[in-house]
Amino acid sequence: MEGTTNLIVGLTGGMGCGKSTAAAMFADRGFRRLDADQTVREELLPSPAVAEAIRARLGAAMLATDGSVRRDKVAEVVFRDAAALAWLEDLLHPQLLAGWRRIFAQSRGTAFMVEVPLLFEKGLENWFDFTVCVTTDSALQLRRLEQRGIPPDLAHQRLVKQMPLARKCELADHVLLNDGTPGFLREQVDALADRLLNSQPDRSTGQIHVSPP
Repeated sequence: MEGTTNLIVGLTGGMGCGKSTAAAMFADRGFRRLDADQTVREELLPSPAVAEAIRARLGAAMLATDGSVRRDKVAEVVFRDAAALAWLEDLLHPQLLAGWRRIFAQSRGTAFMVEVPLLFEKGLENWFDFTVCVTTDSALQLRRLEQRGIPPDLAHQRLVKQMPLARKCELADHVLLNDGTPGFLREQVDALADRLLNSQPDRSTGQIHVSPP
C-alpha cells in the first residue's frame, strides 16, 4: 500500500488450491496473517447493521432465529444471482478495506500476508507490494472441495465466479504450486519468505526493493 514502510503481500488462488495452508506457513515465518474471508465471517457478518441490510435486501430467511446471518443460505442466493452477489460485495468490501487501513497504520514495520480470494477480480493489486498465487491442477482442486463437503455443482457455481487460475498466475508476482506434499509447498514458501523478508523498504517513497536472489 502506497506510503507505508510495512511489507504487505497479497495471497490469492482458487478455491481448494491451499491458500490457507500457504498463509499459515508464511505466518510460521513471521508474517502477520490477515484473512479476508475470516474477517467477513467473524467480524462483518455478525454486525447487527450488516445483518439488517442482508435481511432487508435478501429476505428474513437469511437470518437465524437469534438474528445472526445464515451464511449457508446467503451463499445459496448470491452464487445463483450475480446482482445479489455484487450487492453483498459492495456492502462488505468497503468495510473490509477500511479495517485493513487501520491495521496497516497501527502496525508500522510489520510484514503482512493478506489472504484475498478475489484479489485480482476486485482490482486490489495496488494494495500490495507483491502478489502471490497458489495454484494446483483442476482435478485435485475439485477433489479437495468435495472433501470439504462442497457438492460438485455448488463448487462449479463458485469457481466460475472467479478468474481462471491460469490468468491469476499470469498476474501474480510469484506463484506457488500446491500439487505435491505439504513439504513441497513449505519448501517453496520458505524460499519465497526468505526473499520477501529480505526486501528493503525505501522510506522516502514507501516502495519495496527486493534484494537479488
